[in-house]
Amino acid sequence: MTGQDTLFDDADAGRLPGAVPVAAGAEAPLAERLRPHQLDEVIGQTHLLGPGKPLRVAFENGRLHSMILWGPPGVGKTTLARLVAGAVEARFIVLSAVLAGVKDIREAVVQAEASRRAGHRTIVFVDEVHRFNKSQQDAFLPHVESGLFTFIGATTENPSFEVNSALLSRATVHVLKGLEAEDLQRLLDRAADLLQAPPLDPAAAQRLIAYADGDARRLLNAYENLVAQAGPVARLDEAQLERSLGEQLRRYDKGGDQFYDTISALHKAVRGSDPDAALYWFARMLDGGVDPRYLIRRLVRMASEDVGNADPRALRLALDAADTYERLGSPEGELALAQAVVYLAVAPKSNAVYKAWNAARAFVKQDGTRAVPAHLRNAPTALMKSLGHGQGYRYAHDEPDAFAAGVSYWPEDLAPPVFYEPVPRGLELRIGDKLSDLRRRNAEARGESPEAD
Repeated sequence: MTGQDTLFDDADAGRLPGAVPVAAGAEAPLAERLRPHQLDEVIGQTHLLGPGKPLRVAFENGRLHSMILWGPPGVGKTTLARLVAGAVEARFIVLSAVLAGVKDIREAVVQAEASRRAGHRTIVFVDEVHRFNKSQQDAFLPHVESGLFTFIGATTENPSFEVNSALLSRATVHVLKGLEAEDLQRLLDRAADLLQAPPLDPAAAQRLIAYADGDARRLLNAYENLVAQAGPVARLDEAQLERSLGEQLRRYDKGGDQFYDTISALHKAVRGSDPDAALYWFARMLDGGVDPRYLIRRLVRMASEDVGNADPRALRLALDAADTYERLGSPEGELALAQAVVYLAVAPKSNAVYKAWNAARAFVKQDGTRAVPAHLRNAPTALMKSLGHGQGYRYAHDEPDAFAAGVSYWPEDLAPPVFYEPVPRGLELRIGDKLSDLRRRNAEARGESPEAD
């Protein structure tokens, strides 16, 4: 079987029921040696494990339910699954969705059936459940439905998109959060006690915690390497930490929710006219390894969606920044992108074109197909002219101010709607004045009152 299956015998007495046996000595990774064996040892996740909170209640009452544990790496998803198994003294079968297939799921079912005949409950834990395809996820459904085993899935991806709705409907989703700085500091203190390591300078600790980025496993692995490489020293400082970490970058999820959350933050900072925040999120994305060309596409979109005709130069600047990046590449070309980010952030804002375009598309989608008025039709042949195509059309450039006052460009049976409403900012302030004047002239030419228009 690809996964790990454990039901402890007498030799395992004293170890957490359901936990996968690991090396007991110093050869085990620090993160494994510090893995909590009791609920009160868990650091963080108080929104789930605090008094009266969902998982705390489930632990205390022994009421096991199928669940999806959703959160970033290194926040305790596997640990919580093991603790759940220990709380109800259940058999704990572990499957890795990276390696396992339908055959392994069937083997887990056989073992769960044998366990039930022996009077034991079973938990099937699937790590990275989002990597299972639809048919693999479907294989769990009848057994979860029948209560043969309790299903616990762990994922770093949004279950709404990555887990089948049928399986999702049979499981409670618990969202785990990245560990806070104070949580990681407590974890460092535990690690220092276990390793009997030299004191860690506060500045180095702060930098190590920032490097961990909410990931306990990342923190402990880096700290263990630091202690091992430093050797017998009086203190551990920033210089030693830099030598230990090298050029490793912060964890960045290039394809999941963190990616989309961060681009959302960049877009909102630009829209909110905060150039410093916009530069921060832009730098975060580049630092995390995001393809600059993806960011270029988003900047061009922002220029049209959020700046629009309040400052049409924004779109041109975004396109020029894209061309500059293609010529220079990284890192030189990134400066041009940063220039575009700042310009978009400080430019006057208008979503009038964006709203007008959406309104026009929605109107056309729900409206019927209306005939083009004769005076607007093309007349390239004598036959078309004889049918009246183009008759009565007034060529705007031959009119005063290049405006044919009173001409309608709408289908004859349609009351003209208004889609584009300029905002009173930037160039659109002048555009709005111009449109008001043109509408007034149209009304006068048609013998209508301006108010009626």
